[in-house]
Amino acid sequence: MNDLLQGKRLNYLRRPNGTTYVYEVLDRYWDKEKKQARTRQRCIGKLDPQTGDFIPSKRFSQQQKAPPDPSCRARTVIAGPGLLFRHLDQQIGLSDCLQEAAPRIWAEILSLAACLLASGGALSDADIWLSQHESWLDGPLTGGEISNLLKEITADVRQAFFRQWGTLDGERLCYLTSSVSSWQELKECLRYACDEFPQIYLATIYAKDKLLPVSYRELPGPITDVTALRNLLSTFDLPRTSGVHVVLDQAFYSQENIEQLCESRQPFTLALPADLGWVEDLIDQYRDRVDGPDGLNFIDGQPIYCLAVPYPWGEAGRSCWAHIFYDADQMVQDRQNYDCYILDLEEELLGGQLVKEHLKDYERYFIVRETPVRGRTVKRNSEAITAGRRQYAGFSVLLSSVLKDPLEAFRIYREKELVESCFDNLKNESDMSVLRIHGSVGMSSRSFIQFIAMILLAQLRKRMFETGLSKSYTDRRLIRELESLIRIEYPGSGKGELGRLSEQQREIFETLGIAADGQP
Repeated sequence: MNDLLQGKRLNYLRRPNGTTYVYEVLDRYWDKEKKQARTRQRCIGKLDPQTGDFIPSKRFSQQQKAPPDPSCRARTVIAGPGLLFRHLDQQIGLSDCLQEAAPRIWAEILSLAACLLASGGALSDADIWLSQHESWLDGPLTGGEISNLLKEITADVRQAFFRQWGTLDGERLCYLTSSVSSWQELKECLRYACDEFPQIYLATIYAKDKLLPVSYRELPGPITDVTALRNLLSTFDLPRTSGVHVVLDQAFYSQENIEQLCESRQPFTLALPADLGWVEDLIDQYRDRVDGPDGLNFIDGQPIYCLAVPYPWGEAGRSCWAHIFYDADQMVQDRQNYDCYILDLEEELLGGQLVKEHLKDYERYFIVRETPVRGRTVKRNSEAITAGRRQYAGFSVLLSSVLKDPLEAFRIYREKELVESCFDNLKNESDMSVLRIHGSVGMSSRSFIQFIAMILLAQLRKRMFETGLSKSYTDRRLIRELESLIRIEYPGSGKGELGRLSEQQREIFETLGIAADGQP
């Protein structure tokens, strides 16, 4: 087995019939016509569904096969992601807290979290991933075992973990989010799957200095006023020395809410709706400074255009900062979303199914006439539509009562996307059916495993930023780069023999300080 697979770059593909095939990556190249990266690979065998052993295909050269030895059955496992996750765990002590809270099932919880983080897929497919990868477990879990495990992750287990894990000192960030992370996803969710996949609202507490999640709450609906926000914060068992900085999306915006936040001296950072008149005036005033040399900065090696300007709030002139951002790539997406919205408005007008919240936009973007003969006629106000499409696309504004640095405001608000992306796959239909998650108890257990995965991901992103790896890799690409690092395990030989690291893998390990045991 060692001679067969050592040093080879491998891909694994699970077919609908359940068979997992092993492919050797021969070459990677850029396809100029399709304008995408392509891979040349060949199938060299498959995995035994029971043991996970590699079974060479008949077309695989007979000379490459290792001499069969019935007394020694080697097992090949993918070791790269597991080595990474164990290293991250050692840095933050995550498994220690889980062992205190759930001594019987901590390894299962952590292994399933690693599976979700590495695969980005459904928990119901974890049996395949665990059979191929190193984890805190010695073998895979069946779907039935995972379902039973979810029943054991009780509210007491979760609270015990939060008490152990939430002892980090310092200021806290509180992110209010939903499981749908973009306007387009929200539109599709509401249009096609609103009954099957309801919105999942979350409040997630972060340790600001370490940028690690420490706790979360599932909410029955969005938090839209300051009183509900205060009641929510009181439910978290936070250290008395910890202040809370709330990070809010556009849904929370109202002049009354901001006034109350400022008056109560509650630190906040809030995304502002771009269609507010005063926000548009602010963008117009500083447009040239933001989208120009004065606004150019770099974060994680990537250019970002931003500017912070003092913005006294209200009649009392309470100290706040407005952070204005411009993103050319986001401009393209904003224009597409804007065009889709205009088409939706037109469809609502023509069909007579008006939405109360859209009344101002009907008047702004369309000319509507009612006649006894022709009925309703709808004509686009091309001038208004063009002006709205061009003027503010790509711009966004954050309002903060405490942050003066736009890059710090960007980093803190960007963590909100991490929460949303991590919890977004809770809507996975396969998990709902295969794992029989049909109630709040099962979903709460499922979301807890997702939360553990989010802790590992947050630590990975933090280390990538600190070491400069974020300039060359996304977190997803870095994990994929380690997928081809294998370990050959022999019965009774302990950890087995690790395959040869590629140049990229060696760079990642050395940069992060991961010990690649057994390397020449």
